[in-house]
Amino acid sequence: MRTTVGIIGAGPAGLLLARLLHDAGIDSVVLESRDRAYVERRQRAGILEQGTVDVLRAAGAGERMDREGLRHDGIELRFAGRRHRVDFPGLTGGRSVMVYAQTEVCKDLIALQLEDGGPLLFEAEALAVEGAEGDRPSVRFRHEGREDVLTCDYVVGCDGFWGVARKAVPVGLSQV
Repeated sequence: MRTTVGIIGAGPAGLLLARLLHDAGIDSVVLESRDRAYVERRQRAGILEQGTVDVLRAAGAGERMDREGLRHDGIELRFAGRRHRVDFPGLTGGRSVMVYAQTEVCKDLIALQLEDGGPLLFEAEALAVEGAEGDRPSVRFRHEGREDVLTCDYVVGCDGFWGVARKAVPVGLSQV
């Protein structure tokens, strides 16, 4: 299998990247070790900052968020018997946050990816990233009981701190 960008992990970062690449005309394949039901139920944070809301809208993934999410314009702190309102838009030039669970963001992005994006393979466990130092990296993965190789121009690890992608970063390039 061959693609321009191999993405390991179908969380919010991997799915949004796949959508942005699709919109830019760049092909990608997303490999996710868990099944779709698990990804769509995996609990995540529930507040999206304005920049994220803007990117989701621009990527075509904001319709349900705008309909079901809750724009949140501030908080109220109470201490010493007094109320103190923190007005987000007033302090940030009109920016706010959106109460909309990242679980729902994942559902929206999965639907878009399956509808018109590149391949999104669930239950595709990335086993290793090979050739990260060269110009033809690949991801060795297991899907439907078979091992396969995804050859890429770029590999993006969106599989978290403990994921296989992190281990593939050459020692001199890692910042952590």
